[in-house]
Amino acid sequence: MSSLIPSGSASGTGSMTLAAPVTNSNQTVMIPDATGTVMVSGNMPAFSAYSSATQNPTSGVTTKVIFGAKYYDTNNNFASSTFTPTVAGYYQLSASISMAADTGLTAARIYIFKNGAGINIPMTENTGQNTTGYYTISTSALVQANGSTDYFEIYGTVDGTGTLRYFFSSAPSHATAFTGVLVRSA
Repeated sequence: MSSLIPSGSASGTGSMTLAAPVTNSNQTVMIPDATGTVMVSGNMPAFSAYSSATQNPTSGVTTKVIFGAKYYDTNNNFASSTFTPTVAGYYQLSASISMAADTGLTAARIYIFKNGAGINIPMTENTGQNTTGYYTISTSALVQANGSTDYFEIYGTVDGTGTLRYFFSSAPSHATAFTGVLVRSA
């Protein structure tokens, strides 16, 4: 039989409580035979950011998307356009860009960049639209971060004529958005 041995070197003043289930059934908690930090909802970084202003990219030029506002950022790892996770692990990242053209939108692409280079190939691409107005493209990827120097950004490319925009829409349906959550620690 195993035993639970509290660490004698703990310096905090908090307490740990193990409570029996409130039902008459037995419950089992399995702790993996591995070293590292046990992740619970309180220490799993997550963020949700969105565009709060229109950007005007140049046709055919891959441009970083700026997300000027956040719904939440549980670990303060997101700033303006960059997610820099401070917990090493695997993150699910998702992004969307609403792109617009006044006279002709022929192609749109979205990329997730890690440390300044595109990582999710194939990226999402819409081509052959040749339309006015706007449409939204999206992408997602499961990425690994080292918890210290890795960072992630969203880039887009729009091909078209007339005034081109990375468009933002009013709450609650922000179409240009960037979200992420820690799936598991490294």
